[in-house]
Amino acid sequence: MDINIEMIPAYEIAYIRRIGPYGSENVQIMEQLKSWAREKNLLDGNSIILGIAQDNPQFTEPKDCRYDTCLVVSDEFKADNQYINFGKIIGGKYCVFKISHTIHAMQKAWMEIFPELSKRNYEFDDKRPIIERYAIQMINNHYCEICVPIL
Repeated sequence: MDINIEMIPAYEIAYIRRIGPYGSENVQIMEQLKSWAREKNLLDGNSIILGIAQDNPQFTEPKDCRYDTCLVVSDEFKADNQYINFGKIIGGKYCVFKISHTIHAMQKAWMEIFPELSKRNYEFDDKRPIIERYAIQMINNHYCEICVPIL
């Protein structure tokens, strides 16, 4: 696992929210968002797709967990569809874990990120969500990232 510290900017996002247990069903809204983005000609080599788990399932009932699949859009982009939401994510300092873009690698990384933060003496910032980042350029090379906010 390749690990770097990065200042991630605040992003304007278009997103679809799913409520329910985290897992394979999140892939369905990812595909729905990508289909919408293709229709709008918003996907290109510089596009960034984000997955944001808004709730910790240790403290929130799985049936109430919120997962947002997001596309970074320009500040000028305007909504024209009722099932696409718009918002902003807060930027800041993140510990970025580059991993293979596979289900197995993602599951393994989720098990290792907190011990790795502790080992490196980084303090998790629980005021911001963890972000799964799927930059198209990285996906094309079979990688993705888990971005963990740190203080």
